[in-house]
Amino acid sequence: MRIDLVSLFPEFIAQLAAHGVVGRAVERGLLSLHGWNPRDYAEGNYRRVDDRPFGGGPGMVMMIEPLRAALAAARAADPSPAHVVYLSPQGRRLDQARVRGLAARERLVLLCGRYEGVDERLLQAEVDEELSIGDYVLSGGELAAAVVVDAVARLQPGALNDAESAEQDSFGADPDGLALLDCPHYTRPVEHVLGTVPEVLLSGNHAAIARWRRQQALGRTWLRRPDLLDREALSKADRALLDDFLADHHEAKKPL
Repeated sequence: MRIDLVSLFPEFIAQLAAHGVVGRAVERGLLSLHGWNPRDYAEGNYRRVDDRPFGGGPGMVMMIEPLRAALAAARAADPSPAHVVYLSPQGRRLDQARVRGLAARERLVLLCGRYEGVDERLLQAEVDEELSIGDYVLSGGELAAAVVVDAVARLQPGALNDAESAEQDSFGADPDGLALLDCPHYTRPVEHVLGTVPEVLLSGNHAAIARWRRQQALGRTWLRRPDLLDREALSKADRALLDDFLADHHEAKKPL
């Protein structure tokens, strides 16, 4: 997969590609990242990429032509069709289902805005999709682009050392199509001043462990992100697991 990032800070791209899962995906030839600085395509001695907004108001707006030229150069660098995404708080909220859709594409071009944003005419003419990573404002689109790149890189076959890791993450590929939070995880030592590892995880009974993990995922999602669960859509087995979890949870909350 190829991802091109149009940004005023192309050095950010090199840093992004050098670490963790993204770095491993690049090293293994599963993903390539390329940066394009619109300032390189701006005219005049000052290489200006922004100007005052029409109608007045604070801040500056990124101009059409430098961005348009940078996008054209990015598109021309590879013959594969490019899906252009603008990172914006006004876009669709990014979730794991959308990440899977993006990860299945051959090419993405991520447009990172700055200042007060980008001239609306460019967005209407050049952008296929706007995405938001949350209801808050950042100084620019680079951090949001990093989130998209990391999430997409994880889903490239071979990027993770354990192929099951992505499926078992929160919001992973649930067999029933549910967006569940992940279950709790434990490692050595078994006994610690902060607590003990649940016995079921030490039992070696894979069916019991799978049942416990499913129950914990359902329970955690119900308690922490109830918006993700429609109780009526749960299977009979999942409803039973959730009922048992909630009964134990309420019992544990009772005062001694």
